[in-house]
Amino acid sequence: MKTLRRVALTILTLVFSASLLADFLAPASFATQFRESPNASPSVQFPLGTDELGRDRLSRLLYGSRISLLLAPAAALLATLTAALIGGTAGYWGNWWDRMAVIITDLFLSLPWLFLLLTVRATLPLNVPPLISVVITFSLLGILGWATAARVVRAQARSLRTADFVLQARAIGYRRSRVFFVQVLPNLKPVLTAQFWVLVPTFILAEANLGLLGLGVAEPLPSWGNLLRELENFSAVKANPLLLAPLFLLVVVVGCLQVILSEEERFQ
Repeated sequence: MKTLRRVALTILTLVFSASLLADFLAPASFATQFRESPNASPSVQFPLGTDELGRDRLSRLLYGSRISLLLAPAAALLATLTAALIGGTAGYWGNWWDRMAVIITDLFLSLPWLFLLLTVRATLPLNVPPLISVVITFSLLGILGWATAARVVRAQARSLRTADFVLQARAIGYRRSRVFFVQVLPNLKPVLTAQFWVLVPTFILAEANLGLLGLGVAEPLPSWGNLLRELENFSAVKANPLLLAPLFLLVVVVGCLQVILSEEERFQ
């Protein structure tokens, strides 16, 4: 294992563990308001200061990291499963289903994905409970983010269609559906795993973009996206550079994921 990859894994483990232990590490709840200390400067009591409502920024950063780091993989899993279903069956079955899947995939890929995501999210209700907004945000990521992975999976499935073990299974009388689920799909696991890890940082960044525009996770629930909205106030950032903490953490996590992905591709 390369040193850089080991460092990236260590950092990701620490960040992920801290987010999971937010209930124990955070000085207060993410929604607790210290009304006597709005916009407080960093101090022993408030290491990152407080926001305009008097909420502890460190607590909100820990809880927001939990939401982004848990639900982005969940959305990536949904997108990967969709890609396996659409791309895998298209590559294996071929014929009209393949042509239809290619048309749908090309249609999704022809549109700027982030623009499509923003458009669809903007058409949905914005004034919804926070937990519903979390479900909507990451469901949309999973539902709309499968196309690129599906194209890769389809190409791999097409190559497996004429593999010896597939032809042998068909020759002894196995139905095509059984061959697909028993023989083809397990052999797509390396490709699906790679696509999953490619989608995780993509969805983390997508959620951050939605949050910056007020289309992501709703208040009072924190996420990296809505935490970054404070950076719109340049004078506040200049007065308290620690407001950049969510951005710094976002860059570090996405960078570590890219390091791991590049090392995995090198090993393959």
